Amino acid sequence: MWMSWRKSNDRMCGDIACMKTRFFALLGLLAIAGGLPLFAHHSFAAEFDDQKPVKMTGTIVRVEWQNPHIWFYLDVKNADGTTTTWGFAGGAPGQLMRRGIMKDQLKIGETVVVEGFRSKDGSNNASGGRLTFPDGRAVLTAGSQDRVPPQSMPGK
Repeated sequence: MWMSWRKSNDRMCGDIACMKTRFFALLGLLAIAGGLPLFAHHSFAAEFDDQKPVKMTGTIVRVEWQNPHIWFYLDVKNADGTTTTWGFAGGAPGQLMRRGIMKDQLKIGETVVVEGFRSKDGSNNASGGRLTFPDGRAVLTAGSQDRVPPQSMPGK
């Protein structure tokens, strides 16, 4: 299969130069194919509705700390006593670590408050722009291009 007819000089393509050319062409195709997921990255506006802010209190049940965005999930109690699991998208892990936010700070079983914007598809997903821990410490978990709801003012 790797041997092909080279019409330019009527000989078989089995020499080292031809094999190197094919190797580097294949390597280039693999590099391009490996980069395709980067083009699938979406903007905030494509996925979330900045006209539908959400603010929820819930218990952390799962954390997915991976590129291109972290996701963390909360069990949120509804008015009727049932529980709904909500997923919140955050920034990239490296971006959050540079802000001092580490994966181990998002502890399973901890109750937190999350502010963000609801997913456009109406699912139980939202952007996780701001996360407030039980001690009152608030951190921005949004990506650099994401929007964050205005800061809530105590007593207002």
